[in-house]
Amino acid sequence: MKHHPIDKLNRTVKSYNDLQNVLLAESWNSQLQRFRSNYVFRGMANSGWDLQTSLIRLGGDYARLERPLLRSFRKYAQRDAAAGDSVWNWLSLGQHHGLPTRILDWTFSPYVAMHFATDDIAQMNADGVIWCVNFVESTKYLPKKLLAVLELEWANSFTVEMLNTAASTLEAFDGLNREEFLVFFEPPSIDGRIVNQYALFSVMSSPTTRLDFWLSSRPKLARRIIIPASLKWEIRDKLDQANITERMLFPGLDGLSRWLKRHYSPGPKSTKTAVPRPALTPATRARAKPAPPVRSANPK
Repeated sequence: MKHHPIDKLNRTVKSYNDLQNVLLAESWNSQLQRFRSNYVFRGMANSGWDLQTSLIRLGGDYARLERPLLRSFRKYAQRDAAAGDSVWNWLSLGQHHGLPTRILDWTFSPYVAMHFATDDIAQMNADGVIWCVNFVESTKYLPKKLLAVLELEWANSFTVEMLNTAASTLEAFDGLNREEFLVFFEPPSIDGRIVNQYALFSVMSSPTTRLDFWLSSRPKLARRIIIPASLKWEIRDKLDQANITERMLFPGLDGLSRWLKRHYSPGPKSTKTAVPRPALTPATRARAKPAPPVRSANPK
């Protein structure tokens, strides 16, 4: 059987407690004397799904379409839609609203990632996956100009303003280094979804670069936590009990409706044998016989 290069990053968990322990491992920061993890997370409902961006999934000559897509989005969107006029503000807004971009969504919260690995009822029979990436260690692969910005701001990840000081266009960003590199940045707090999901974005220095392939050649940066399908319902119910639901992560009526739809959907098929109805005896048959209909005094 042929293995994919990313298979070496896999770790399969055996229980809900095991999942929590794996996700929160290495969170102790001896310098701060606090439990502050250097990892960010991305949950997906099917472990067979890869880290292709929505721009790559667009197909065709997608790399050449990146600029006209963003240009048209800026032209047709309301003038005050973005938090600022930089390319990073507009990319963040576009990604947030479904525009094909080179960006991928991540979260600082392992529990939010667990939600996205178990929120799709149609995928409950498939193993889920949570990608974990050490975003602090990933900065070692940054070009000097971006590293200088992080050092100046005493930060481990970027804001859109920080990125804009180093590269005000995607062409300038791509040209910062010959070697491909990865950047994590926190988007503006566009709405409650960004805030409640504790969100951040990843962006590669080329629109054609697959992050999963990039990480597979740097295995110390990442791991893939495989969630067996047999654990999904337990994890899902425990997350609901902890109020990690669509109602909280997607504030508003859309999120409320998504939560209620899932909450009232049928659960896993029961493996118990159905209890047969008792056989009708002549006495119980007589009692079970429906009474004749009563005529209405005022028929319509």
